[in-house]
Amino acid sequence: MVQAESAETALDFLENSDQQVDIAITDVVMPNMDGPTLIKRAHPMRPGMKVIFISGYAEEVFGQNLDPNIPFTFLPKPFNLKELAAKVKEVMSS
Repeated sequence: MVQAESAETALDFLENSDQQVDIAITDVVMPNMDGPTLIKRAHPMRPGMKVIFISGYAEEVFGQNLDPNIPFTFLPKPFNLKELAAKVKEVMSS
């Protein structure tokens, strides 16, 4: 597991690391760069990476702004660790 302190740090890691990344879990709203922008920029580097967006906002609010070729899953806030683990398991098995 790799945890990035910011979207910029995550992009730097994805661009410069050979480590396999199977899934990205990102908040929709973050300082400096939002989650959808992060994934739009990361997708060309890691096209097979699965994505879970987390947010307190409705999925429809941000989903319209994403490239339709980038599949993602949504987990609404609030959620607990068990729900997050179940969502990760579901996404990784699909």
